[in-house]
Amino acid sequence: MSAQAPHILVVDDNPINRMMAARLLKEAGYTGMLVDDGLKALAALQAHQFDGVLLDESMPNLDGTGVLKEVAKWRATGKLVPPIMMVTGNDLPSDVARFRELGAKGLIPKPLTRENLQRGLSLIRQIP
Repeated sequence: MSAQAPHILVVDDNPINRMMAARLLKEAGYTGMLVDDGLKALAALQAHQFDGVLLDESMPNLDGTGVLKEVAKWRATGKLVPPIMMVTGNDLPSDVARFRELGAKGLIPKPLTRENLQRGLSLIRQIP
């Protein structure tokens, strides 16, 4: 990660969830860029450098699973992609396994809390 405050892409179609994530990230010393769907997430990932991604599963236009599948194609061509943490209420072990198979580094359960976010960010920080 960079020497500056780590920069996180937050992808969630719910404006309240985005505002909460932004506030919690700021409290934790991170900066964030907020987008409201998967298509905008892919555009942001192409245009900016991030230290991690918080990705909602259920969104219009392109959901989190679709983003993970597209990012997997990028990784297959050698493109560097920041670690992605899914942020979802679907946190059964089978969901976690499916997201990991698609390339996510982990899952932060909703509702987003300071504790859940800190655990997820600690996983992002551990990834080289």
